[in-house]
Amino acid sequence: MRTAEAIRLVAAARTDTDLFGADHPARRYRELVTALHPDRLPTDPAVRAEATRAFIHVTTRWRAQRVTVLGDYRLGALAHSGDLADLYDVGDDRLLKLPRQPTDNDLMAREAHALRTIAERGDPRYLPYVPRLVDEFPHRDTSTGAERRINVLATAPGLHNLDEVRRAYPDGLDARDVAWMWRRLLVVLGLAHRAGLVHGAVLPRHVLIEPDAHGVVLIDWCFSAPVGTTIPAMVPDHQDWYPTEVLRKQQCGPGTDIAMASRCMSWLMGPRAPRELHTFAQGCRQRSLSARPDDAWRLLRELDQVLDRLYGPRTFRPFTLTP
Repeated sequence: MRTAEAIRLVAAARTDTDLFGADHPARRYRELVTALHPDRLPTDPAVRAEATRAFIHVTTRWRAQRVTVLGDYRLGALAHSGDLADLYDVGDDRLLKLPRQPTDNDLMAREAHALRTIAERGDPRYLPYVPRLVDEFPHRDTSTGAERRINVLATAPGLHNLDEVRRAYPDGLDARDVAWMWRRLLVVLGLAHRAGLVHGAVLPRHVLIEPDAHGVVLIDWCFSAPVGTTIPAMVPDHQDWYPTEVLRKQQCGPGTDIAMASRCMSWLMGPRAPRELHTFAQGCRQRSLSARPDDAWRLLRELDQVLDRLYGPRTFRPFTLTP
C-alpha cells in the first residue's frame, strides 16, 4: 500500500471496520502502519505531516480496539472520530472521549472545565444545549507509559451536524429552517458568554441539530477559553472559518463566537439567503472584534425583529434532512 493511498483511507474511515476491514483487520493494520511509518515517509514536509497524523490515528484506534476497560467504563463501538479524539459508546447514552495524542490533554482539560463552569453558572433551562460532563479521569497506557485525560459525556440520539445538513441541501436551506437553528445557537452562545467563556470553534461539524424537535447542541469545547484570553488552537484545515483575532492570536471575546456562528448560518443558506439576513450576518462578521455585536442575547432579539419583518409571527415549521 502506498503512502498516499493509506492517507486517503484513514481520512475517509468513519468506523473501525472502514479502517481495518472485517476479514483480516491485523493484516490491514500492518499495511497501514508500514505505509505511514515515519521512517518510510517522503521528504515533502506537508506529506510527512499528514502521514504522521494518519499514523497516530491508526495506532491509537488499533490500541483502543484492544482496550476493553478504561477506568470504570467498558468500551463499545467507535461512535465518532473527532478533531483530536475518538468517542466510544460506553452504554447508558454516554460517550467516552479518548484523545489520540497525550499532547492534547490540555485541550481535554479545557473542555471539562468549560462544561463544569456552564453547568454551575448556566440557566438550567438551556443546559441541554451543551453536552453534560459525566466523568473525567486520567488513563496511563501500560505499553507506552503515556497518560491521557479522558472525558465521559452524556449523549442524545438523533443528532446530525451542520455538515450533514448542508449535504442534504446542496443548493442551500430555506431561511425559515435556518432561523430556528440560528436562534438556538445564539442561546447556547449567550449561555457560555455569561459564564465567562468563548467556545472558540463554532464550526458546522460542532453544531448538532435534532430535526424533529428543533434541538441544537454545541459540542467540542476543547478549544474554549475565558473571555479576554486567546483561543489555544484551531481545528486543522478550517483556518478560513476563523475571525482575524484568532488567526493573529489576539484576545477573543463573545464576538469571536458570534462571527463564526453567523458564518455557519450564511453557509447553510447559501444563495437562498434573503437580503435582510445576509446584511444581518455581515454585521456580525465585521473584521474588528470591537466592531461586532458582543451580546448574544441582545443579538437574538435583533434577529427576531428581522425574522418578524420577513415572515411574521413565528410558527413551527417541520424540518427533515430529506429535501
